[in-house]
Amino acid sequence: MLLLSMVLIVGCQAEDTEMKPAEAEVQMPESAEITYEPGTWISDYQLALSLSEELGRPVLINFTGSDWCQWCFRLRDEVFSQQEFLDYAGSNLILLTIDFPSKKKLPPAEAQANQALAEQFGIQGFPTILLINSQEDVIAQTGYQQGGAGAYVQHLQDLLPANQSDE
Repeated sequence: MLLLSMVLIVGCQAEDTEMKPAEAEVQMPESAEITYEPGTWISDYQLALSLSEELGRPVLINFTGSDWCQWCFRLRDEVFSQQEFLDYAGSNLILLTIDFPSKKKLPPAEAQANQALAEQFGIQGFPTILLINSQEDVIAQTGYQQGGAGAYVQHLQDLLPANQSDE
């Protein structure tokens, strides 16, 4: 039981995808004109902040190792791909993925922007889930939680102030 608790707390650590210090001046990729479909995942931080401001919803940032982190796979399969979560997120959140893959190569600008965000928010392992507002203030930090989509939605509702979780 102690081992399971430690795994749930620690999560996946970057091994082959070691987070390296970013360059001093990091340029975030520029947001193109995109039509946002609520409840879908995007990878553009500036767009997520703009949508958060426009729609009055917090941003759920999923810092993930999408192709190597076992706990990230579980969170994706047990929660993020389930209709109950997608319905909640579509009405209440902006979904942002910040990926640190091992096998897949990201475009250099995206990889650099992701690294800068990991440093900005002090990310130590994966999955790390942040809820932030449009001013980049962290509302809450969490990760994988057992219980599936319904329990995770309730967990998020408990973490969010009442005026930010109900639109």
